[in-house]
Amino acid sequence: MPSQTRKTRIGMIVPSSNTCLEPQSYRILGDRDDVTIHFTRIPVTRIALDDSSDKQFDSSVMRTAAELLATADVDVIAWNGTSGSWLGTEHDRRLVAEITDATGIPATTSTLAYMEAFRAFGTERIGLFTPYTGDVNEQIVESYQRDGIKTLDHRFLGLSGNESFGRVTDDEMRPGSLELAASKPDAIIYLCTNLYGANITAEIEAETGVPVLDSVAVTLWHCLKMAGAPLLDPRWGRLLTSA
Repeated sequence: MPSQTRKTRIGMIVPSSNTCLEPQSYRILGDRDDVTIHFTRIPVTRIALDDSSDKQFDSSVMRTAAELLATADVDVIAWNGTSGSWLGTEHDRRLVAEITDATGIPATTSTLAYMEAFRAFGTERIGLFTPYTGDVNEQIVESYQRDGIKTLDHRFLGLSGNESFGRVTDDEMRPGSLELAASKPDAIIYLCTNLYGANITAEIEAETGVPVLDSVAVTLWHCLKMAGAPLLDPRWGRLLTSA
């Protein structure tokens, strides 16, 4: 009897209070049978600019979670959270180096996935949409600027409880999305892996002509790319079908 072809296995470290990224990642994969995703959680409940929030993203916690995923013989490990967007990309680069050093497995994060997408698609000017508070948004804008990404305009919903981000509706996202498109960015960014931005990506792209990059879709895209697996259907972001 011939042996079964091995599927691509993606390991993801998930914020504990996130209710979006697991079901959404599988929804984005659709009926593909060449990829499986495997998750482990770390304690994350709030997003703010203070020490208690920052400690949730300690590298030792991430490393332990990654070591658990490594026992499933995954092909790539992702920290599926956007904390590097305000802590800085160097924070995430150090994190993935530690994960790979501990496990021998290539690693990425949602923030580094965005940086790779920006590089691959020539994205330099963005419209930023988040569920976060205004001060977190401002920190993200500054951090992205250091990496050569200019935020033309941004919108935020003023939330800090991570679980609440997953309750944001499509109708709450549409007005801000259309306003951001008016600034003519290279792409609109839905920044948060507990935000169902991918639900309206195709709709906003069709209505405005502006590409949309959603955090859950972008992280999955980068994991697939790193693993050498086929990329995504155009409805999850027309840019993510290539590069």
